[in-house]
Amino acid sequence: MTTEMTELKRLIDALKREPVDRPPCICPGGMMNMIVENVMDLTNRTWPEAHLDGEAMAELAAGQPENGGFENYGVPFCMTVEAEAMGAPVSMGDRIHEPRVTGYVMSNSDDMASLKEMDLSSGRTTQVCRAISLLKKRNGDIPVIANLTGPISLATSLVDPSLFYKDMKKSPEKVQTLMDFVVEQLVRFGRAQVEAGADVLTISDPSGTGEILGPKAFERWAIPALNGILDRLSPSVKGTIVHICGRLGGVAHLLDDIRSDCISFDSITSAKELALRLSTKSLMGNVSTLAIETASPEHLKRMAKVCMDQGIDILAPACGIGAGTALSQVRTLVDSAKERKSS
Repeated sequence: MTTEMTELKRLIDALKREPVDRPPCICPGGMMNMIVENVMDLTNRTWPEAHLDGEAMAELAAGQPENGGFENYGVPFCMTVEAEAMGAPVSMGDRIHEPRVTGYVMSNSDDMASLKEMDLSSGRTTQVCRAISLLKKRNGDIPVIANLTGPISLATSLVDPSLFYKDMKKSPEKVQTLMDFVVEQLVRFGRAQVEAGADVLTISDPSGTGEILGPKAFERWAIPALNGILDRLSPSVKGTIVHICGRLGGVAHLLDDIRSDCISFDSITSAKELALRLSTKSLMGNVSTLAIETASPEHLKRMAKVCMDQGIDILAPACGIGAGTALSQVRTLVDSAKERKSS
């Protein structure tokens, strides 16, 4: 294939494991933050203000692809929007630090009375959707990626994780009630983002990994919750991505059961081994974020080449990049993908 593709078509075809002219290079947003200080300077839009205003959020996200960076738009830039909309207190951070949840809504896993449905009529949920709508109108060739906090990660932002993980064994009925509620709220927010114009949906669940849960609990809790979201939202988007942190060796045999198009994963997991074990997924990642920030351009290009040689379909950071990362380093990563022409 020699015809150059749009960024949107290239990403969708790569997600679906269709032929592409070269791998896309993206960073979805959400937990997989794509914003760096250089882009703040270029757009004159900064954190924390851009977390709160849809127009500023859109301008900041657009600053990546419009300045030679990642080949997508992705919002929001953190994992706190859903928890805040359900009542959790959140610190907005500063120019280089992302927002974080500062307290729990629930006193225990059974404290459902303290929870409220996600507010989609005001606050940051509406600003995220506004940003998506503005980005969709800005350039139809650039994919707009919506983001959801993974269900277990959201649950452990609402209640102390130590209590939640214990109750998975001690009181599974309590955990199931909470998870059902969390999934329903995530579907509502995901649907709002899709209706605003998102092309692709990414779910990132750093608290729901195989390393934290173990294979049995990952199969019992993480997969059904993820699929509960994917089954209801996938028909409305062009592609879906699930990001899972940590080592995936212990749960690699279960990943085909997740009904996403793509699995995104950490640099600690071997792309080569995962490519051999997964039969239905495209693979995204898994360039070390530390290397993106600190490695020489030559070393970074070598690392990107190794990732693609080992089976990566969509070149991306292994996690969210630090705001101090130079935009020139992101451009180096994008150039590595551009130089990878299909044979």
